[in-house]
Amino acid sequence: MRPRHLRRRGALAAAATALAVLCAGQTLTAPQAAAAPAPAATPQARTSTAAQVHAAEDTAARAIAVALTDPAWRARVSRAALTSHEVAVTALADGALKTALASADRRIAAAKGLGPGVGPLLRLRLGDPSMRGALTAGTEPWVAAATSDDGPVTAYDSEGRAHTLDARETPARPVYVVDLDGSRALAAGLDVLHEELARRGVRSAAPASAEPKRARTSAAAAGFWTMRISAVSLSDDEEPWIKGDAEIYTLVTGFGHDGTVRVDPVDMPYLDSDGTVYRPQQILVNWSSYKYDLADAVMMEDDGSTNYRDLAKAIAAVLLTVTDQGTYIPLVNAVLDAIPDDWWTDDPDYVDSWYTLARTDNGTRYGARGNGWMTVEPYFVQEF
Repeated sequence: MRPRHLRRRGALAAAATALAVLCAGQTLTAPQAAAAPAPAATPQARTSTAAQVHAAEDTAARAIAVALTDPAWRARVSRAALTSHEVAVTALADGALKTALASADRRIAAAKGLGPGVGPLLRLRLGDPSMRGALTAGTEPWVAAATSDDGPVTAYDSEGRAHTLDARETPARPVYVVDLDGSRALAAGLDVLHEELARRGVRSAAPASAEPKRARTSAAAAGFWTMRISAVSLSDDEEPWIKGDAEIYTLVTGFGHDGTVRVDPVDMPYLDSDGTVYRPQQILVNWSSYKYDLADAVMMEDDGSTNYRDLAKAIAAVLLTVTDQGTYIPLVNAVLDAIPDDWWTDDPDYVDSWYTLARTDNGTRYGARGNGWMTVEPYFVQEF
């Protein structure tokens, strides 16, 4: 189940700033504190994105449900749902249904700021493993679109009639849930985020060899130091049956060699479930890209309604106002300030944040929000 992230940021930002000062042993300077919210991703835009994505999923759910009157289609979907965690439903369909699902795919991609080349995003899954018995026994399944809140769930039967289900109580009747291929959407979204941030100047292209300090620390062998995640976990929270796995990514921020802020998006596709310890051995920070031996990390979730171009615009508009003062300035608050207020409702994109990660960190670091922890270690990447 995906982690629950319902929080406002005001109290968190204040508490986390105090924590950063204590951990870093330094006084924060003015540029870190005052960043005006970016106008690019407005509440209307965010609401529009969420509404467009859900509307497309809902239309697809009803179309799939009505098509279940065809015994061959019904059997095809049942076999696929019982043998796979997720089904690429657009590829499974044919005829008019395939056309309708392909149209929904294109609308979702456009709403999320993704290019047409991202491919089919719609996926279908059984709402809960407990439904397998009833589906195998031949009980007529309903079809519902995944939701990003805890409100009532609308499911459709094969006549196209709507039924209201409780998101907190798993129904005995089997329900197919129409959701997105989160891994595909997130990978494409991070590409967009990377390109858009670079286009707006929130990037540093200096190679590792351009930094003398790095050269001193690795004089004996060519390569660069990184921070590697040896273990990571998010807090356990009960979530509705309608929701699927989380799609987690982290925005690593710091100052590039040119003194401007850079943001490096890091995909964490394995981090699906809360309450689980993952041991990815994943590189989080490439220190050769940064001027200082300190960086921040803001962990986010794609809740299905993220428009990556809007997110990049909002972050760039704020971070470009932060200038290098010759000493490291934590950037977590600036990133949080860049996220529009309406993104902080229900299952928002913010998961947790880590202030002043240091190149020498070796051990477990808990997030400022207390929703997750990471065990990190220095790791030298040898060049061939």
